Order: sequence, then structure tokens, then C-alpha cells
Amino acid sequence: MVSWALPSIGFYLTWHVECFTDKGKGEILMVKLKVNGIDRTFDGDPNMPLLWYVRDVLGLTGTKFGCGMALCGACTVHKNGEAIRSCITPVSAAAGGEIRTIEDLGANGLHAVQQAWMDLNVPQCGYCQSGQIMQAVSFLKSTPHPTDQQIDDAMAGNICRCGTYQRIRQAIKLAAGKIA
Repeated sequence: MVSWALPSIGFYLTWHVECFTDKGKGEILMVKLKVNGIDRTFDGDPNMPLLWYVRDVLGLTGTKFGCGMALCGACTVHKNGEAIRSCITPVSAAAGGEIRTIEDLGANGLHAVQQAWMDLNVPQCGYCQSGQIMQAVSFLKSTPHPTDQQIDDAMAGNICRCGTYQRIRQAIKLAAGKIA
């Protein structure tokens, strides 16, 4: 067990770490993962939140820090295609997985969700938008023809301080029509 403390916000986590070890000695040497299609290894603290690895180590700053407690969704990324909160996910939990950030979403042209966001002028300040978009993309994979209630339920963990929820819902419906 190793603890990760963020005393500036009064938040403490304890994680059981299982990563690649040196012939059973129990010493953690590195975490292997794939980020945006590129194989990576990380030999730092395996309990570092994935958010800080993505932002500070890899320099992918599209994923945002909001609350540090998985309550706002600004830090949403995909792990093996599913939306996760990177602020509370240790790098070790991503070992062997595929992480996708907002930077990779439109790498080959805008994703339908990104285009819908632009078409409907969804962002106001824009801070939460990468998390909103990543959550919406993951949601539409499992629910290609969502109702308003399904959209509201799926997006409930993503906070928009500017209150653009109606435009977010409209954009998700517009994107769903283009993806289906």
C-alpha cells in the first residue's frame, strides 16, 4: 500500500500497487501503457494520478484539473474505450491499458462530437469541455440513440460551471445522428 497525498486540497488516496517488478523482489520498476496510440513506460511514482502523468510528463494539457476528487469530470479520459476520471486513477491502474486523451480524439479530423460542439457553440469558458466531450464520446459508443434522460444521466458527473447543459444535450443528440 502506498498513499498519495494532495494536502493543498485536503485529499488523500491509498492504492494497492501491482506493476512490473524485478523478478519478484516487489520493487516497482516501471509502468507500461499506451497513450494516444504510442507505447509508453513510466518509471516514476506509480501512484501518481494519471492526470499529472498525462499533463506534466507527457505535456498533453487538454485534460484539465478541476476538483481532484472525481466529482466534476474535467479530467475525463478513456481507458480501453471507457470514460475514467484521471485525477483519482493512479498511473499503475493504467498499466497494460490504452489511454486516450482529447488530443487524440480529433487526430484524424474532428470527431462527430467535436463537430457538434462547434456547430452549436457549446462552450462558454471552455474549461470543462474536454472532459464533457470525452464523456459524451464514451457514452455514445454504448448508447447510439440516446433519449434526453439518458444523456442527462450519463453526463451528470460532468459539471459545467457556465451552465451550458442544454447545448451539451443538443450537441450529443446532433452527434448521435451523425454517428449512427
